[in-house]
Amino acid sequence: MTMLYTGYQALEDMLAPARFGAELALGLRDKMGPVADWPMPRRVFALMDVFQGARLTHKRPSYGIDEVRSGNALVAVREEVLLDLPFGNLLHFAKDDVETEQPRILLVAPMSGHFATLLRSTVRTLLRDHDVYITDWKNARDVPLSAGRFGFDDYVDYVITFMQELGPGAHMLSVCQPCVPAFAAVALMAEDDDAATPRSMTLMGGPIDPRAAPTVVNELSNERPIQWFERNLITSVPLRYAGAGRRVYPGFLQLSAFLSMNLERHGAQHRELYQLLADGKEAEAAKIKDFYQEYFAVLDMTAEFYLETVDRVFQRTLLAKGELKHRGRPVNPGAIRKTALLTVEGEKDDICAVGQTAAAHALCTGLRPHLKRHHLQIGAGHYGVFSGRKWEKEVFPQVRNMILAMN
Repeated sequence: MTMLYTGYQALEDMLAPARFGAELALGLRDKMGPVADWPMPRRVFALMDVFQGARLTHKRPSYGIDEVRSGNALVAVREEVLLDLPFGNLLHFAKDDVETEQPRILLVAPMSGHFATLLRSTVRTLLRDHDVYITDWKNARDVPLSAGRFGFDDYVDYVITFMQELGPGAHMLSVCQPCVPAFAAVALMAEDDDAATPRSMTLMGGPIDPRAAPTVVNELSNERPIQWFERNLITSVPLRYAGAGRRVYPGFLQLSAFLSMNLERHGAQHRELYQLLADGKEAEAAKIKDFYQEYFAVLDMTAEFYLETVDRVFQRTLLAKGELKHRGRPVNPGAIRKTALLTVEGEKDDICAVGQTAAAHALCTGLRPHLKRHHLQIGAGHYGVFSGRKWEKEVFPQVRNMILAMN
């Protein structure tokens, strides 16, 4: 599969002139005056707009959070990188005009084919009442081979390092795939009596025990041996990029898998986008365009991280069995005694079904009952747990209350 990435890049290069032409044509729209609003030109421009937008990008989009309402005031927000590590940054959303100190929270973002900006809505909501930091992962194709490997254990190390940078008294919230390494990080820190062990840990829609309620994602992960994934899904980064020669699981493959799970829905969305643009309903069309601009921004994962995650989390379910190790050291969830646990699941989550995340409670044998809470969000799918109206109105209050109780 060494030529897979090269083939993808060749296709992108072939389409580049057509995309450039569509971009130029769209630039003429404002110069055509009233003619641009005639039915036929509007349909042509709508088609070009959809074509131009239906492409993958490989750079992190902007978080675009310049200000947020905190208390009764509208305060400015600026991004500052506290730690710049080879495979990811610790990014702080700093608020200078907040009068009282707010609880510090590390948002552990997935490394699953998209950038951490997928949690933009999560960040914006948390910023109202919290001092927010995020694991801002880098695209593996841009990381030189000289930076070394980045596997499952390295992910755990990064989370521990970031928590130590925040210092004592902070909290942690993990979304989706990183719930397992984040959980492992807390267990290791608790066993070491690390002063930076978080006061609370919120796990949202994560595969703590995929056996509890297998989904299509889990079934696909177990259909074939790990050697098949390595032979068929791993490729090398082309020479034109900084990470040339690095073996990766490309973001475009992961996105293809996500799209194939809901192909009809994505097709319908793009047909609706075309019709809205053709009808001149720009505001409604912008919502769909914004979603896909984020959705089509893909991040490559290192081969070792992807393969180790499939193997340890989904195939052998080592954490749930009590067999997970970090650099040869057993991970002991029972060591967690002071970190309060909140698990959140979405009723309609087809990626991480009900029961998979709640399994963390049975593993935390050292936690007293009053330090354990679970929230099942009725009517929410996977993304609805951390983004959108249900997250803001129903899930976030649960997170906020847990943090306030432990702060």
